[in-house]
Amino acid sequence: MNTQTMREHITVGITGASGAGYAVALLHALKHQYRRIYVILSDAARVVFATEIDWAVPENSAKASEFFERKISGEGEIILCSKMNWMSPVASGSAAPKQMIICPCSTGTLSAIATGASDNLLERAADVVLKERGQLILMVRETPLSAIHLENMLKLSQTGATIMPLAPGFYHKPQNIDDLFNFMVGRVLDHLEIEQSVMPRWGYKHKDG
Repeated sequence: MNTQTMREHITVGITGASGAGYAVALLHALKHQYRRIYVILSDAARVVFATEIDWAVPENSAKASEFFERKISGEGEIILCSKMNWMSPVASGSAAPKQMIICPCSTGTLSAIATGASDNLLERAADVVLKERGQLILMVRETPLSAIHLENMLKLSQTGATIMPLAPGFYHKPQNIDDLFNFMVGRVLDHLEIEQSVMPRWGYKHKDG
């Protein structure tokens, strides 16, 4: 993609819910679409990355940025933000991207955002997007869901967030786990209004009748 046609910036939060592969697939796609991706990784997310995909993400933000740059292909730049870096652009409505995705989103983070806790940069960044009437997509990964989880989802949906559980479809006949990851990536790109071909659409190859 021509860098002149790329979008400016977006924020991606990654929590400790299971599903590191979804986050990696999403970052691969976004890095071809955005000049700058601010990534906020929780401590629990680092544990999940090490457990699920054998990625030892450095704790130092600069080294973590370099780590992701090596691992994720694309023209854009990935900037890892410390969860307590209140001077990060994503902490203020005057500078934060208007779009943010949390993938995967734990129910703990869901609860914190629903109550406006803002105890760390990830929660604050989400709060900023909501208050600035931006686009917040929460890719929740939990099962089963309690009444508390559902109430928090409803509250955030009514506030303007998009609740997009990590629940891939199977009508595209996935051949491997990457196909399942890409199904959800395709749904995100649709909501960001970005042309995508990573996920076939329902009925697209079928003739009427």
